[in-house]
Amino acid sequence: MKQIFTVTGMTCGHCEKAVMRAIKLTDPKAEVSIDRSDNKVEVLSDQPREKLAHAIAEEGYCVAT
Repeated sequence: MKQIFTVTGMTCGHCEKAVMRAIKLTDPKAEVSIDRSDNKVEVLSDQPREKLAHAIAEEGYCVAT
């Protein structure tokens, strides 16, 4: 299922990698696309939205619901 998150606080490539890693630890099969300039993270995953959002937030980024 395709899910789009608005994630603020990503300012560099390291931030993108941290968000990507958090999602992949939650769902290793997830396909992730990040557009830092638009604060958008697109995820193709069967995991619940709340679980993915929590993983991103645990990395220190704000996730709009």
